[in-house]
Amino acid sequence: MLAEIITIGDEILIGQIVDTNSAWMAAQLNNIGIRIKQISSVSDDREHILTALAEAAKRADVILITGGLGPTKDDITKKTIAEYFNVGMVENREALENVYSIFAKYNRPMLDVNRSQALVPENCEVIPNNNGTAPGMWFNEGGKVYVSMPGVPHEMMYMMEETVIPKLKLTLKLPFIIHKTILTVGEGESYLAERIADIEDALPPYIKLAYLPKLGQVRLRLSGYGDNETQLKANISDFAARITGRVANVVAAEEDITIEEAILDYMAGKGLTLSIAESCTGGYISHIITRHPGASRVFLGGTVSYANDLKESVLDVKHETLSTFGAVSEQTVTEMVEGALRNFKSDYAIAVTGIAGPDGGTPDKPVGTIWVAAANVDKTMVKKLTFGNKRLQNIERTAISALNMLNTLLRNTDK
Repeated sequence: MLAEIITIGDEILIGQIVDTNSAWMAAQLNNIGIRIKQISSVSDDREHILTALAEAAKRADVILITGGLGPTKDDITKKTIAEYFNVGMVENREALENVYSIFAKYNRPMLDVNRSQALVPENCEVIPNNNGTAPGMWFNEGGKVYVSMPGVPHEMMYMMEETVIPKLKLTLKLPFIIHKTILTVGEGESYLAERIADIEDALPPYIKLAYLPKLGQVRLRLSGYGDNETQLKANISDFAARITGRVANVVAAEEDITIEEAILDYMAGKGLTLSIAESCTGGYISHIITRHPGASRVFLGGTVSYANDLKESVLDVKHETLSTFGAVSEQTVTEMVEGALRNFKSDYAIAVTGIAGPDGGTPDKPVGTIWVAAANVDKTMVKKLTFGNKRLQNIERTAISALNMLNTLLRNTDK
């Protein structure tokens, strides 16, 4: 069963807003066994919308449309869909009552243009909008299901969860879909592919392996489709175990989570604590740690010590170290991480210092020179990294490198 998502709106095409709807919708459809064939964004143009609908019907069984359902003249989706199906427009009583109730709730007069929100193509089944004035529309035409929803994310999401997903499950005969994700760190996708080539070759046609790389990490995702859920789960688990056993030295998690979530879960399970000493990342590592619920069970805190004076006073970095070797050096990052470990009284610590760019480099320490460190009471790991001159990319890559180093120290200590 294949689906296509069409988002309508000039604001998407000019970059005024980011299309988050499609990613969210794709995930919900995937969960119920509907695979996405294509995602398209089209302008508020009649011909463009008509062409997109006709082409989608050739590729997919389910076509989901968002956007263009507002009361203003630039919102032409309803009329264009009616033209596509060659039907007229009718006023839907339920939708009209919903519009009236919303305006009454806020004690505001309803204009004629707002009443037009209740006009829908005569061949549609109205999907109630409990969070706005524009109703959703369900069409079952020519063996295809079309669903049109508002582009406002929270309105669309409620419609999908409350009506569209349950109705799709009742209307269509859907296969089971099982995903299993393995998070690996510190090894490139080509090396991983070579190590597990024979396992990948042995996969049956109904199980696919995808490599999803991102800055020092690769997620290996097994996806299986079939009618026998029990057998499918067993097959996916078997191949996942074979892959995990083969590349165990780089596995950080056996679920679809981030590296920092994997670290937090591991450390929380062991009752371990963490502190962080940041310089060039400016608090970014602490940010990605603390955006996850439950981080306080592990993360005690840290410091963003840009100035050398703070490195000395807060982290006990020696003045002689800074004057002799500089802030961006193996010696400084070593004293930073050990100072954090000691002064913040944590079980583990990580530290970073470097030149994020785009300026500030020297011939012997060019932009992109980074030192990262991870330590516990028994061992300190330090590594020099050399990146490019893109500041934000350098900050993100530094953070992931430091977390990967911490993950390695944690796993090696536990052996």
